[in-house]
Amino acid sequence: MNAVRSSLVFAWMVISIIPIGLGLVVFSLFLSSGALWAYFARPWLRGVIGAARWIGGVDYELHGADNLPEPDDMRRVILVSKHQSTWETFFFPSMMPHNLAYVFKRELLRIPIFGWCMARLEMVPIDRSKRSEAWNKVAQFGVNLMDKGRWIIMFPEGTRSARGGQGNYKNGASRLAVATDAWLIPIAVSSGQCWPRRSFSFIPGKIDVSIGTPIQASGGDPEALMRQVETWIEGEMRRIDPEAYSQEHSDTSGSSTDGG
Repeated sequence: MNAVRSSLVFAWMVISIIPIGLGLVVFSLFLSSGALWAYFARPWLRGVIGAARWIGGVDYELHGADNLPEPDDMRRVILVSKHQSTWETFFFPSMMPHNLAYVFKRELLRIPIFGWCMARLEMVPIDRSKRSEAWNKVAQFGVNLMDKGRWIIMFPEGTRSARGGQGNYKNGASRLAVATDAWLIPIAVSSGQCWPRRSFSFIPGKIDVSIGTPIQASGGDPEALMRQVETWIEGEMRRIDPEAYSQEHSDTSGSSTDGG
């Protein structure tokens, strides 16, 4: 049954993006990126989350929404999130009070329609094989986009981590925040329990999304800031999805017993 429901959701995504994506590309000749978000991108993204919810059985609960700056707050913001599945890449831009700009590998631009839309929505594509060049591009585009009211979103682990797993937190987001006097907002999301990475099948359940307190990066040390972000995210992950980390407690308990 789950396979059927998942297939229906993915079928809807593929079929619906064709007219909406082509419409976005065509109207990008006449409309600003803000209008493209309002009339094309955000409605489609909300449709994806809605389809996953009502057809796929994937619900969600948002915690800490009051930690997000108000829509008229023009401070520079970089969202720094745990990354377990594709779900959050659709969810965040569908509900944030400001339009988002992802930092992503440029290979995604080659995907028909989807990649074309990303190119028109003012994102930040980078070549991961050229680290210095990639950083310079992120810094340049990041400042320009944030000054337009856009928020940057980055996944510090670089790729999706397995549920209960933890990747290496890189300092790109904190370096950018220090360089641009931006605020870092850490986010924990337990999407791996409902949409595992490298999977095309949903597991009905509830995803918890927890937004932390903004961290002022101005004058800070990027390494220390990212460790602060990492500590909060990983601690919050263990609170919102304790089952995924239960083995840690078993190992700790076992080691303590053996030592006694």
